[in-house]
Amino acid sequence: MDLHILEHRLRVTSLSKAGLERYTHGLIKLVFLRDKTRCKFFSLTEMPDDYTLVLDEEGFKELPQTDYLQVAEATWLALNVVSNGHSSTSSQTIGVTKIAKSVIAPLAQHNVSVFLLSTYQTDFILVRESDLPAVVHTLSEEFSIFKEENGESVSVDCNNVTNGFIKPKTAASPTVHPVLSPKNQFCVMSLDPDTLPTIATILMDVMFYSASLKALPADQDLDYIRFFSFSLIDGYISIVVDTQTQKRFPSNLLLTSASSELWRMVRIGGQPLGFDECGIVAQISEPLANADISAYYISTFNFDHALVPEEDIDNVITMLHRRQNGER
Repeated sequence: MDLHILEHRLRVTSLSKAGLERYTHGLIKLVFLRDKTRCKFFSLTEMPDDYTLVLDEEGFKELPQTDYLQVAEATWLALNVVSNGHSSTSSQTIGVTKIAKSVIAPLAQHNVSVFLLSTYQTDFILVRESDLPAVVHTLSEEFSIFKEENGESVSVDCNNVTNGFIKPKTAASPTVHPVLSPKNQFCVMSLDPDTLPTIATILMDVMFYSASLKALPADQDLDYIRFFSFSLIDGYISIVVDTQTQKRFPSNLLLTSASSELWRMVRIGGQPLGFDECGIVAQISEPLANADISAYYISTFNFDHALVPEEDIDNVITMLHRRQNGER
């Protein structure tokens, strides 16, 4: 398998809903007027209290800098696993679990924090730009590593990248965070970008005018959670919505996997997670991979989210609760 380091230099931000009106112009431009910007990587995920925006430097310029916008200090790079010339999840079969053991787990063991974004088409593993030598050192035995430069894939000279690199200490055992499972069902879909204007009014209403719900205490399950994710990355669109929201869109325009599978969510973290902690993604994705359970994984500024097939949700929750209690 090959590991590609994409050209995008990314910023991870959190936009408070209280300041949304100051950002609607820029967001509409990034979503619907992509020819008016040079942004190639844009992702918006809505939670009850905020939006997580992941976007490249050109897209970041479209956002006014106010107190409503929190920006993670690091600049991030996106990694993509390619097998036989295709992205790791292009077959839409087992999602992020396919890369759990080969990428996510080794990085966690070597104290490298990751931010994961699964889309309909593929999985993007975001790492801090400053961690690139550690990433290359850790994964070079397993992967042929390439870096995109001006649209071309160039082989990475691992010796040059890791020159002078000091192997980090093995990470301590990560905190096992509580998990919550809301009851709503989700769909993972795509859309032909040329048809985006057709659903512009509906999409703007869903993105900007949804009724938000206050988060319940961390020890309670959520009956319903407001969660919506839209990504426009290198010309490909990915949408994650609950089934109630899906009904608002014309069904003939939305692309789903052949199984049209429904997904349930596992939210990781009772309190907001930090960017410095390692192993959060691994502690969820590894057990799912071992059990051969499909999953999409979406990190946000404060929490992480795994989407698993509806028929597997009870087994997943039982498995993760056992892990939380130190059982095998």
